[in-house]
Amino acid sequence: MKKTLLFLLTLLVFAGAQADNKKKVIRIGTEQTDLLLQVGDNGRLYQTYLGPKLRHEADLQLFDWYVMAGSDGAISRRGWEAYAGGGGEDYFEPALTVLHNDGNPCTKLYYVSHQAEAVEGGTHITVLLRDDQYPLEVKLHYVAYAKENVIKTWTEIVHHEKRPVVLSAYTSAMLYFNRNAYYLTEFSSDWAREAQMSSQQLQFGKKVIDTTLGSRAAMQTHPFFEVGLDQPVNEQQGEVLMGTLGWTGNFRFTFEVDNVGNLRVIPGINPYASNYELEAGRTFTTPEFIFTLSQHGAAEGSRSLHEWARRYSLKDGMGSRLTLLNNWENTGFDFNQQILADLMKDAKNLGVDMFLLDDGWFGNKHPRKDDHAGLGDWDVTRSKLPEGIPALVKAAKEAGVKFGIWIEPEMVNPRSELFEKHPDWAIKLPNRSTYYYRNQLVLDLSNPKVQDYVYGVVENIMKENPEVAFFKWDCNSPITNAYSPYLKTKQSQLYIDHVRGVYNVMRRVKENYPQVPMMLCSGGGARCDYEALKYFTEFWCSDNTDPIERLYIQWGFSQFFPAKAMCAHVTSWNKKTSVKFRTDVASMCKLGFDIGLQDLTADELVYCRQAVANWKRLQGVILDGTQYRLVSPYESNHMALNYVSKDAAKALLFAYDIHPRFKEKLHRVKPQGLDPDRTYRVEEINLMPGAKPTLKAHGMSFSGDYLMKVGLEVFGQEAAQSHVVELTAD
Repeated sequence: MKKTLLFLLTLLVFAGAQADNKKKVIRIGTEQTDLLLQVGDNGRLYQTYLGPKLRHEADLQLFDWYVMAGSDGAISRRGWEAYAGGGGEDYFEPALTVLHNDGNPCTKLYYVSHQAEAVEGGTHITVLLRDDQYPLEVKLHYVAYAKENVIKTWTEIVHHEKRPVVLSAYTSAMLYFNRNAYYLTEFSSDWAREAQMSSQQLQFGKKVIDTTLGSRAAMQTHPFFEVGLDQPVNEQQGEVLMGTLGWTGNFRFTFEVDNVGNLRVIPGINPYASNYELEAGRTFTTPEFIFTLSQHGAAEGSRSLHEWARRYSLKDGMGSRLTLLNNWENTGFDFNQQILADLMKDAKNLGVDMFLLDDGWFGNKHPRKDDHAGLGDWDVTRSKLPEGIPALVKAAKEAGVKFGIWIEPEMVNPRSELFEKHPDWAIKLPNRSTYYYRNQLVLDLSNPKVQDYVYGVVENIMKENPEVAFFKWDCNSPITNAYSPYLKTKQSQLYIDHVRGVYNVMRRVKENYPQVPMMLCSGGGARCDYEALKYFTEFWCSDNTDPIERLYIQWGFSQFFPAKAMCAHVTSWNKKTSVKFRTDVASMCKLGFDIGLQDLTADELVYCRQAVANWKRLQGVILDGTQYRLVSPYESNHMALNYVSKDAAKALLFAYDIHPRFKEKLHRVKPQGLDPDRTYRVEEINLMPGAKPTLKAHGMSFSGDYLMKVGLEVFGQEAAQSHVVELTAD
């Protein structure tokens, strides 16, 4: 009886809303962008505008919700619905599809109310929608960050029907555009070939970018995109939508151009094999979709996202980062306690902050000698490390560096004690032969017991060794053999509940060890979403450390992520290039080394020490400064970018010759972001011992105006050459 009265009250609320809110406008605005929602005369909620900031408040009332669909009454009710339900009068891709208890697949959402509250850096607007025939509610959340020109949005779905309903579509948002043309830039990927940029014009119909990997966001594509409005995406000019989804699992971006040339952008979890049974009273929360709408090309959009990420999303986004020496390229699985202790001394000799122990330190019954055994058994291999992790922490302390360690806690090898004890903890089909990706299986993190175990990997290390200063958290396998022993009859929830379990573990680690930096790694750059980065200080861009390839990889990732979040290491990949070139490429991001010092000449070692010292001295400019991409490797045989400190007193220019053609014309590089009225002294740094600066302007001073309009001659005719130029305001 109470439920019946509540439902009748809901209908009265609808009636009031429909009679009272025809001209109600909801403004979601930054200092540069307005997203306007308006309640139609049918009580439904529509997007009426998404574009540059409107100057006059009175202009907000000039939009009509039906204008975007046309004035023909037959189609006016289709409109640009802010969160369109499936099964109704709309002919295109819905935001939400629900199968109700009575078998009805139609959902229509009506405006009930909205509220706004101040949050750090912006305003959080919540819009409540409700179905008029079923006790189903949807809350649309928008947080607008005024100064950073970033909006993030997500959705909450809840119902009070007698039995569970089935969700078969549950997107994070719907955005609409009415332009003459649309051009998509996507970021394809493979192992050692991450964030490769390509573009195409969107034509009538749907273009879908999605993954079905389950436990890692990318192996074929990454969860971010750019759309050029009216023209292809350009670095410096034009209107560009840049969006990314905070979801480590299966995602889908749908770009739908309709029969009259309008574009719908629909981001969210990929519903592939994921019909979700939602119980009454339980809330289904979609991932956050983060976007910016730039009026001055992708460069401005990137700077907006970088600043937003450092301030509001990246773990310890305003803090410093540790330089490091990793042992993997040096030793692989073949090491012992003394070898590691000696490498720690090398780390100190190099001048970095930390020594990082990689894979191969665990397992006794099934010791980790290669990638066929040991995953899941996080006890130290006594034959290698008889005194355990405490001795390594002590050795690092004696050497004068911090100690960090590699883990892959979400995975298990069949040859492990964990699998022998708990085969039901692995995602594995009960009645078919098992396929092993990289000789391992994914642990079923939809299971709370497994979540506790995975969290315990970190907790056990930290309890015994509270001075461990860093974790490299790897995830090398997608989900294969997709069956959860824990979920039993609810297998279609595996892909979603598993990822939520991953986030639960990451959240617990951050809550209990907030000061411990952590690297997000996944066979290279396969994990780089802004939900996971709430719990990690940085991510590993790629296992490919060839500096030529890294120029393209780091250029791609820089579209959405600040240098502070991007790890780059100096290794022995591509020995045809110099140690200087390899180090200068890595110095654009969070610098690390994974190379044997014994393989370096005396001059190379001196150079590396000086480069580390320079990076530490200029860390604030590189990691916290404003980035300007100047010359794209996709458009030339060279690459350049510069960083500028917030007060414009210091700038750092990185320039690279990739594969110059014979006697090709070389253009000056024009730094950006300088103060035009200040004078800057030019100094080439990161020089090999005894080498003289090749930069003609070395030691000279120029106005910021001259440098930005005339530029510097920093490119050359030889392949794989680099220049690092420090600009200091007098």
